Amino acid sequence: MLRDQSGGCDHRKVLLSLVYRLVRCLFNLLTVLVRSDRSKDVELLVLRHENQVLRRQLGGQPRWSHADRLWLAALSRLIHRRQWAVLFPVTPATILRWHRTLVARKWTFSDRQRPGRPCTRRPIKALIIRMARENPTWGHRRIQGELARLGYPIAASTVWEILHAAGIDPAPRRAGPTWRQFLTAQAHTIIACDFLVVETVLLKRLYVLVFIEHGTRRLHLAGVTAHPTGAWTAQRARNLVMDLGERITGLRFLIHDRDPLFTAAFKEVLTAEGLRIITTLPRTPRMNAICERVIGTLRRELLDRTPILNERHLARVLRAYLIHYNQHRAHQSRCQRPPDITTQPTRDMGDLNDLRSVRRRPVATGMINEYHHAA
Repeated sequence: MLRDQSGGCDHRKVLLSLVYRLVRCLFNLLTVLVRSDRSKDVELLVLRHENQVLRRQLGGQPRWSHADRLWLAALSRLIHRRQWAVLFPVTPATILRWHRTLVARKWTFSDRQRPGRPCTRRPIKALIIRMARENPTWGHRRIQGELARLGYPIAASTVWEILHAAGIDPAPRRAGPTWRQFLTAQAHTIIACDFLVVETVLLKRLYVLVFIEHGTRRLHLAGVTAHPTGAWTAQRARNLVMDLGERITGLRFLIHDRDPLFTAAFKEVLTAEGLRIITTLPRTPRMNAICERVIGTLRRELLDRTPILNERHLARVLRAYLIHYNQHRAHQSRCQRPPDITTQPTRDMGDLNDLRSVRRRPVATGMINEYHHAA
């Protein structure tokens, strides 16, 4: 009998609990129906933003950025404070603290200019560094004087501070030229030579002796033969001296490898003109890199694409390419100018009529194209 009474009590408790939950759900439904659309939209915005934050930082504690805090603080003004604890993932005290932090930052006046002299602008700093690098012997006072002449008055101590911050040493320590400046200055006095080996269609080996001036990148075709000898090489050197004329007086060094074809007679012809012979080390083609590179250019642009029949055919093809190389082909070391041209023509990029007048002209047996404006 006691068991039945206790069992009946349990059933009544369960029934009362179900009725309570049902009534609670009905009241929540009425609350949602009565609530305004603005509060619903605010809740949706808060929940969406919370999902974005959680997706950004999966697997750890969510971190709120300043933009997140500002967004939640702005949304908190649109709903009643009693709903903050249910709706927002942070406590009301945290939202109020965020707002206080934003107000404190507003009144810090960090954007106001500091008292004292105005800072030196970036273009002036760049000009000072440029003058120091282009003129290794100029100190900070010399640079200050040049700036004053250009109309930019600045203190010598400021120039010194800018150079020191850029890691530029004082003038006596940087008086020496860089390797790039040194090699560029010496390039106009250097000429190099080497042999190019070509296999014909019938597998006959031909030899081509080429010279190249380092400064202007001007290429010289000395000769083509199937049986090179020391006498033949010496005669090619005499022909080169005649072709250069007065320009040979500006040359001081000749670079070549240890090929036995470069005999004493070959060297005497050039040393008589004031050139100093520099022989590269064995198996070190990089010591004659410019000449090796032009030989590679000849192979890639011409010889690998044209089957050579005989010695006469090779000479004719190389002469045609020589004209293209010296008078038309652009060179990076010369600011995209050919060796025989000192200035490059310029045209207005907006004039499309100039583009319509561009014509193609095949050269070197049609393997290479040149482009010119129609007359």
